[in-house]
Parts: sequence; C-alpha cells; structure tokens
Amino acid sequence: MQAFLSTVSGIVWGPVTIVLLVGTGILISLLVRGIQARRFVYAWQLISGRFDNPEDEGEITHFQALSAALSATIGTGNIAGVGTAVALGGPGAVFWMWVTALLGMGLKYGECLLSLRYRVIHENGTVGAGPMYYLERGLGQKWLGVLFALFATIASFGIGNMVQANSVAEPVLTYFRIPKIVTGLVIGGLVFAVIVGGIKRIGQVASRLVPFMSIFYVVGALVVIFRHIGGVPAAMAQIFSDAFTGTAATGGFTGAAVAQAISFGVARGVFSNEAGLGSAPIAHGAARTKEPVREGLVAMLGPFIDTLVICTMTALVIILTGAYKEGLTGADLTAKAFNLGMPGPGGYIVAIGLIFFAFSTAISWSYYGDRCVDYLLGEKYVMPYRVLYCMLLPVGAYVHLELVWTISDIGNALMAWPNLVGLIFLSPVIVRSTREYFSDPTRVCVSDVAASSK
Repeated sequence: MQAFLSTVSGIVWGPVTIVLLVGTGILISLLVRGIQARRFVYAWQLISGRFDNPEDEGEITHFQALSAALSATIGTGNIAGVGTAVALGGPGAVFWMWVTALLGMGLKYGECLLSLRYRVIHENGTVGAGPMYYLERGLGQKWLGVLFALFATIASFGIGNMVQANSVAEPVLTYFRIPKIVTGLVIGGLVFAVIVGGIKRIGQVASRLVPFMSIFYVVGALVVIFRHIGGVPAAMAQIFSDAFTGTAATGGFTGAAVAQAISFGVARGVFSNEAGLGSAPIAHGAARTKEPVREGLVAMLGPFIDTLVICTMTALVIILTGAYKEGLTGADLTAKAFNLGMPGPGGYIVAIGLIFFAFSTAISWSYYGDRCVDYLLGEKYVMPYRVLYCMLLPVGAYVHLELVWTISDIGNALMAWPNLVGLIFLSPVIVRSTREYFSDPTRVCVSDVAASSK
C-alpha cells in the first residue's frame, strides 16, 4: 500500500502540479502587481479592528478569520513537515518553501477575495464560502465545485485529523509518558467541545490560542538560534546554494538532488501554509465585511506568518544544530534538533508546541470539512460528520506516520487542481475588484465604516 501510494503521490506532485501551483502564484502576483509587498503594511492595519463594521454580514472579525485560518495552517507542518522537507530534500528545500510562501501570499489574496465575493449567507445567518462556491457561482462549473468539496472532505480526515493526532502522539508518549490512545481521546473530546459551536466559537478560541502558541514556539526557537548565532550566515548561505546544487551526503543524511529539494520544499511549503489548496478561503469567507479585497489582504498574511516566520525558525534550528545529518525525519528530527540546541527543555518545547499546533489545526479543519459536507449533502449531515471527525482522532494516533503523510500529500494535490483552475479563469475578477477598491479612497480609508457606525 505504501509503495502504491508513494507512486501516486509522485505523480500528483509531479512537474504538472508544481508548474500549475507556482505558475498560478506568479500569474496572480503579476496581475495584482505584487500586492503582497505593496499593501503589506495596510494588511496588518486591517486586523487591528479599525476597519470592522459590526453591521456587515458575516460571522467573525478579520482577526478571528485570520486566526482561524492560521490555526489550521500552523500545525504539524511547521514542526514535522519542515523536518521531513529538510531530511529528504536537504537544506535547499527551505528556499523552495520560501518561494512557495511568497507566491502563496498572492494566491491567498486571490482565493480569499473570490471566496468572500461569491459566498452564500444562509437563512440562519451561517456562511457558506470557499472554492466550491466561486467555482459554481463565479466560473459556472458546479462539477468542479463538487470535486473540490469531495476532495476537501476526504483531505480533512488526513491533513487536519489523523496527521495531527499521529504527529503529536509519539512525542507526548516520549516526554510525558501518556499513552497514545489517551492523547487521541483527549484531543478528540476537546475538539468536539469547540467545533459544536461552529465558526464563531472556533474563531474565538483560535484568536486566543494562535498568538500564544506562535509566540511560545518562536521564542523557544530563537533561544536555540541565538545560542548558535555565529552559524546563521553559513546556514543561510547553505540554504541558497543547496537549492540550486543539491546537498551532498554527510553523516546519516543520504544526500539530495535539486529536484528533491524543489519537490519536497514545494510540497511541504504548501502543506504548511496551504496556499493554493483552497482551504483557507472557507474560513476567510465567514469574515464580517462587505469588502472582498480587505479579506484577501488579511488572508495573504497567513503564508508570511506560517512559513516565512515559523517554518524558517524550525529550519534554522535543524540546520544550525546539524541534526538533519543523523538520519531522522519528521517531528523526531525537529525534537532532536531542539534537544541538541537546548539540552533538556528543547524536546519539551517541540512536544508542547505539537500539542497546541495539532489541536488548533484539528478544530479549523473540521470547519473546512463540515462546510464542504454542507455544500455536498446539506446541513443535516454536518453533525454526523463532526462526530466521525472526532472519533477518527484517536484512530489516527496509531497510523504509521509515512502512510498518513503520503495520503495527505495526495489529498492536497487533488484539492489544489480545481481551485487553481478557478483562480486562473477568475483572475480578471481579482484584478477588477482590486482596481475598483483602491481607486475609491472612501473604501480604503474606511470613512464609510466610521460614518455607518455613527
């Protein structure tokens, strides 16, 4: 089974998918004239709350929408995913993760703009949003919307569910002596307690959890980096050089060609920040705003925080400590690196980080799945989906790591294809919406919001 799925993964993550993903990112970035750089500061201002209008349709604030999306992306991909990328693709894979993130900022802007533009507000006030809606209502291709929703529902049980439980169970057993089944059951119960409240409760929990867990992990990584500060220039130089020359075999590291660096860097980069997959638009589409461009700008901060900040911290710890040469992979490699860099508490930082990351990812991905189930089958099937989702978390704790990652990679690619097709054909809508928004000072400066609030 593993051999067969590895072959399938190699096909779906082959040149066609990489070219489609990177090419679409380049296309959108060019069409909106590098908006991820030009409006970067303005995007941060949007999440301050100054631009929020409580009278707008939607369920959560800009900040809660970003937090919900980040809680899904800041997960085991930042710990285990980076470890796998460096272990199999060498330090050069980090460079391609950066490229994926920079282009991914443009992709996130475009897909979340479209998500809010074509969202549906149900009679009970809940929101239906995501690629399935802009593929149907914008592109006029319902069959593509159905395909995306089907693939996303299946993927939710992997990338958002079993991968999280699987990656957290082993280190929790190692460092806290808690049996895997107990870890799975606790996560399952806590996740269910949150997701029964829908996106409003998820947004509330995520807006408190994401800042705390991000700061906790980054501070731990910075301690290790500053203890090896003299090696940072050499580590950065190695990342850039290995991205184009490959990495030689040293110690337990078997070496990696340029193709491996690109493949694992792009795949793990996408797994981490989910740009182009179409998952984040489901959360951002629930934002309380009437301006699609604003939510697109908020969304593009996701890949920056997730990959360019947190994943880079993990990668530098792994490279600076030389842990990638010891033949380990995934979360085990990252834990080893932290232990080498900070003997004693290092491994606990990874274990605690995994607990928070896995929990936050699981709650947001359950929302992605239940919105897809709602689109495919209707509201009455959402609760059975949530129950099944939580029941699979303990099961996921026992599944072999490599098999779960492979299934997740396949699911990611299958989600990305219809979404990227939609982004390409709806790119004129993205360009027109962007131009109209920034040509109207009252919309950009928010004087309209201030007036409506009086």
